[in-house]
Amino acid sequence: MKRHAIFPILAAMALLPKAGGQEAAPPETKPESAGGHVFAWPFMDWKEMKPRGGTTKGAEVTLKTGAKESWKRLHEANLQKFERDRRAILALDGNYRVSFDFTETLGLAEDFKPTRPYFSWGTENVTVLEDEGEFVSLQHSLVMYFKNDKGETEGPHVMKHWRQDWTWQDPELQVYQGDLTWKKMPTPSPAGKWSQAVFQVDDSPRYEVAGAWSHDGGLSTWRSDNCPRPLPRREFSIRKDYNVLEGFHEITITPNGWVHVQSNRKLRVEKDGSRKYLGQELGVNRYEEIVSPDLATGFNAYWAKTGDYWKDVRDTWAGILREKETFSMKDTYDGKQLFMLHFEYADGLEKAEKPDPEANRKHAKETIGRFLE
Repeated sequence: MKRHAIFPILAAMALLPKAGGQEAAPPETKPESAGGHVFAWPFMDWKEMKPRGGTTKGAEVTLKTGAKESWKRLHEANLQKFERDRRAILALDGNYRVSFDFTETLGLAEDFKPTRPYFSWGTENVTVLEDEGEFVSLQHSLVMYFKNDKGETEGPHVMKHWRQDWTWQDPELQVYQGDLTWKKMPTPSPAGKWSQAVFQVDDSPRYEVAGAWSHDGGLSTWRSDNCPRPLPRREFSIRKDYNVLEGFHEITITPNGWVHVQSNRKLRVEKDGSRKYLGQELGVNRYEEIVSPDLATGFNAYWAKTGDYWKDVRDTWAGILREKETFSMKDTYDGKQLFMLHFEYADGLEKAEKPDPEANRKHAKETIGRFLE
């Protein structure tokens, strides 16, 4: 299994390939007679709204035909609401072509001009780490095959991505306050809801929000409450005028995957608590099940070497979240971000002849501790 040095896939999703090996933005040769309509901005020149994002090319993918088995289980007759909720969450598992698509829909500054839309894509494995009935944990990992300059396919390149934990009737949430600070707060009306806790690539908290699943007429959708969170990499790499992204999430299960729709507001929160909205964006992340290339084998090989260490990282964070009512994080330590130190260590584990559990636990705990305020 080949790997990139440590990072390239995650840097603003800049190295994710374009779907089917094609460029995401309209080509320069697009005829003017085609109209050039830009979704949400019909009167803007399409050339000014070419999406930003990745530029490398990936291997062709083959989409699964027909419905997934998890879709069929979700739609079995006479299920209790709780069990149907669980099956919807478990249906998020799979091997996917994933697209990340965002556009600003309005701005509140005078003479506002939208930033270019964002588009990128990747191939991603989603694996169930834990299923305890009222708690389900899902690990996302990018498993990428790239085309080199000769047109040859290289890979798989595996990079641990984000994680989502689902909890039934969760009594409290870790709520983002801005400035890399989170505070433990009671869940508003948790009865009948599932919380979704999302963690960064280094397993540090990102956001947590509650919402309810609905199942009607073959449509299974989870709708969240309003949720503040840190800026994603695609934004903080180019924007400094706001520091909180808040909004609502909607996850819908489809026969061959799922779709995550975001309605986000861009918010500046000052240290004195004053707030100012700058604008709004719409995001659509689409997960489509693929049968090739093979993603599971690459993930399983990586996880066999590094999974125990990442569990130590998760367990360390779980202890911190239990003990602290509020906590803040440093963005860097000695010029490095937290994910870099974890990935460097995990990279060494792939090459190690045998595991050292005590060294793993020590590294996880000490590394995370350096980033806590």
